[in-house]
Amino acid sequence: MPIIRSIVNWGTLKRMNDIDLFRKYPADIQRETLHHLIEKATDTEWGFKHNFGSIRSVTDFKNNVPLQHYEDIKPYVDRLREGEKNLLWPGEIKWFAKSSGTTGNKSKFIPVSKEALELCHFQGGKDVMYFYHHNSPETKLLKGKGLIIGGSHQINNFSNESYFGDLSAILIENMPFYASILRTPKASIALLDNWEEKLEKMANATIKDNVTSISGVPSWTMVLLNKILDITGKTNIMDVWPNLELFIHGGVSFTPYRNQFKRMIDNANMQYMETYNASEGFFGVQDNPNDNSMMFLLDLGIFYEFIPAAEVFNNKPTVLSIDEVETNKNYAVVISTNSGLWRYIIGDTVKFTSKYPHKFVITGRTKHFINAFGEELIVDNADKALKIACRKTNAEVFEYTAAPVYMDIDKKGAHEWLIEFEKKPTNLDYFIYVFDEALKSVNSDYEAKRFNSYTLGMPIIHCLEKGTFHKWLQKKGKLGGQHKVPRLSNNREYVDEILSEIKIKV
Repeated sequence: MPIIRSIVNWGTLKRMNDIDLFRKYPADIQRETLHHLIEKATDTEWGFKHNFGSIRSVTDFKNNVPLQHYEDIKPYVDRLREGEKNLLWPGEIKWFAKSSGTTGNKSKFIPVSKEALELCHFQGGKDVMYFYHHNSPETKLLKGKGLIIGGSHQINNFSNESYFGDLSAILIENMPFYASILRTPKASIALLDNWEEKLEKMANATIKDNVTSISGVPSWTMVLLNKILDITGKTNIMDVWPNLELFIHGGVSFTPYRNQFKRMIDNANMQYMETYNASEGFFGVQDNPNDNSMMFLLDLGIFYEFIPAAEVFNNKPTVLSIDEVETNKNYAVVISTNSGLWRYIIGDTVKFTSKYPHKFVITGRTKHFINAFGEELIVDNADKALKIACRKTNAEVFEYTAAPVYMDIDKKGAHEWLIEFEKKPTNLDYFIYVFDEALKSVNSDYEAKRFNSYTLGMPIIHCLEKGTFHKWLQKKGKLGGQHKVPRLSNNREYVDEILSEIKIKV
């Protein structure tokens, strides 16, 4: 499609100039973004309440607007869903992205304005293509189709004024015509509610397409690719889609899945690109294929602030702007957006790997950690340690979750891990030993608590049968799309639930 290719080439050149600006001047671009957001929302109910008309600086903004969680804005969201206007953002908001977190039962409804769709979500998608074309000018990506593995909920009518569904469903519903031409499968399949039915139909519908890229959460993408290999009798996805060249992934760390993808897609030239795309906005993208960190996209209508992770539950935490952060420190992300989310704590934590440009890795969730004994174990630690253990024992992890085992009179504390291996270690005891040593090497607090096993004993690991997590999520009605297995928890809710399902006695 030469016309689309020409448009993309022109757009790539233009966009790279814009990106250079926020690479060099992040604080200035962010101040401009905040000024625009404040100006747009001054006459809203929220703007009047927080005296937006008096705000002249970032400091004024921090003084006027308190930090927010979903529970704080829920009354406004409920009113917006009933059709009220000019509450958090000017005009009408018709779309709400339904997000239930990892496995929680309570749904969140994130407002998605027209500006957010056009200037954030769709622009972020364009930026992915621009970066890829910039880094791979000889790409033939546009000669084929992009397989998008999205959520599994159709758009639902809440009232006469508003609609809700997975973000992917909202994006498909509002997608420009040219993007629809380049994607597969058709919307009627992509939006099926039943994941098992959708999986079967998606596999059969896309086998004969010329798929050049795939976008999706790694775990569910692996399920689909395995289905396709089963149907075709092939062992290499390249035998099904010989022109496949790019996997765009996000939602969970790619570290546990990387080797499995390389085995299923046996092609030395295959490219992998991570994005940070959420219901609340399109935040970042991997701009360099040789660097696993991502870069914040600072001009898409989102103003960012960062709370040191250790302070996230404090009443008055330190809150930093983009020019005040430091590298190699863990921060909780706070956003103000062109959908009317103001100083909203989204629950993700990041660590900056560089400044100018501001690049980062996602380290976990503010609620997904283990700190029962002062060890402060985060998902990033777990992923790194598992990678080391797998490399040294020739194993591969598919899914995992972990929780503390609390101390008792006759029992030491420990961490209990439920791991579904793609390839089990031949010697589990050795895997546990290597894993424990790796955790010590990446987390000094864990190492201190493990000293002589005074506080923490050796990790307890259960090898689960393949498909265990799939069945657990299915029972909770959480199959497919953006639903994820919680990696770490500071309580035993998930672990005990799964153990009881498979009848393992602790």
